[in-house]
Amino acid sequence: MKKILLCSYRDWSNNICTYLETDFADEDLIIIRCNTQKKFLKLIKTNFFDYIFFLGWSDIIQKDIVDNNFCICLHPSLLPKYRGGSPLQHQIINDEKEIGVTLFRMDQFLDRGEILYQQPFYVEDADNLRDIYHNITQIGYDGVRWIVDCMLKDIKIDLKLQDDDSSTYFKRRTPEMSEIKQKDFGNLTAKDIHNKVRCLQDPYPNAYILCKDNTKLYITNTKI
Repeated sequence: MKKILLCSYRDWSNNICTYLETDFADEDLIIIRCNTQKKFLKLIKTNFFDYIFFLGWSDIIQKDIVDNNFCICLHPSLLPKYRGGSPLQHQIINDEKEIGVTLFRMDQFLDRGEILYQQPFYVEDADNLRDIYHNITQIGYDGVRWIVDCMLKDIKIDLKLQDDDSSTYFKRRTPEMSEIKQKDFGNLTAKDIHNKVRCLQDPYPNAYILCKDNTKLYITNTKI
């Protein structure tokens, strides 16, 4: 019997896991879920998994685990673009109109593994973070379901190498980067500020203006 591990601790990626459990309930497949690094390390010592999926997962995975298991990561960008941290936020801030979801086999390098599945989608100016995550959830689910279905039917998936020459890399954003400073109103366009606000909607630390008394005025929504 085939066995897969779904690693997830975010709401949107937990939804993917729940959909998969429902869809494959009658298949010859064991699905195990994991939501902490501690639990993951315990499971990996006592189980063999045909696939290990990391969906909405930020913890570092040890090289020996990646080398000895078929680990698949969901990354919310069209790799090799936007490798690294906070890819979705950086894409919104840069006003990208086409973003997407990539499922790739993990290796020792950050976000550089061979691609199993990739699907773009378009972002409208009015889309908020919830709208965008809805698309990521649906596309991510479609991709994982397709990979698992291929496994159960013994269909080989052709892996695609990433083009390092066209890659871009971004660092993880920090909470301090959520501040909209007074100078920003003179240096940034209204759309720039709109993009900064909408990329920082819940569950992320919202954009804010720091008042003279050092209190923070949070901005949760804008329209242009």
